[in-house]
Amino acid sequence: MILRRSCSLVVGILLLLFGSLRDAGSAQEVIARGQVWATYNVDLAGLNLGEFHLNVIFQGPTYEMHAEGRFSLLLGWVYSATGTTTSTGSLTREGPEPSTFTVSYEGGGKKEQRRVSFADGTISEVSITPPKKSGRRRVPVTKEQLKDVLDPLSATFLHSSSDHPVCDKTMPVFDGRLRFNIVLSPKRTDSLPKKTLTDLSGPAAVCGVKFVPIGGYKPDNPAIKFLSQTDQIEVWLVSLPQTAIYVPYLVVGPTPLGRASATLTQIKINH
Repeated sequence: MILRRSCSLVVGILLLLFGSLRDAGSAQEVIARGQVWATYNVDLAGLNLGEFHLNVIFQGPTYEMHAEGRFSLLLGWVYSATGTTTSTGSLTREGPEPSTFTVSYEGGGKKEQRRVSFADGTISEVSITPPKKSGRRRVPVTKEQLKDVLDPLSATFLHSSSDHPVCDKTMPVFDGRLRFNIVLSPKRTDSLPKKTLTDLSGPAAVCGVKFVPIGGYKPDNPAIKFLSQTDQIEVWLVSLPQTAIYVPYLVVGPTPLGRASATLTQIKINH
């Protein structure tokens, strides 16, 4: 049970935090039309868990993101899971404005599909298959908490300015079930390892990541407790040369079974 929860925790962190990170004020000028592909290698307690693939398409002011991960431990004998997410919307100088978000997940004996629709930054419709009762044990999500929110993928589009650097941001997020905030805070700058992709250049901005649950969760959920209490999750952000895009080079954090990490291994940009 602990192993499954630890693997699910790693998958959950990836689905919440991965995506393209960019300066919303200038990305439309730099990549008015283009595509970004990225692959991340995922490890848990020194063992390879799988890969996470991200594809982002820019079409003028609109964007479309698709992320997919396939994870297994000991060739799937102990644990296996798959997850896909998509996000569509428009880019503005204030940041992303999502229109739809979907997530499909299967693993640990659970299977679920969700679709979320937005209207002017407010949640307009949510569908979950199979449907589940909200239950009295869950902290309720209010209508006010569903205004001016982002989905997990578009939340990683950061508006960076002199007043709000890339590691100084609070992102209100709703994934169809959970309402939470992701808080990034500056920790340090660090040099990239010598064996790094040639398309990247340092230094990296290292951000502390804090998960703050707001509603839709069970207070006694072990994963929620663990994520909300730890202050050891970090994301390393690196800008791509000649673009306004920031990408996560490394995401690292603790689990009950040991250190989990995801490292960028491949990236390609077509203008």
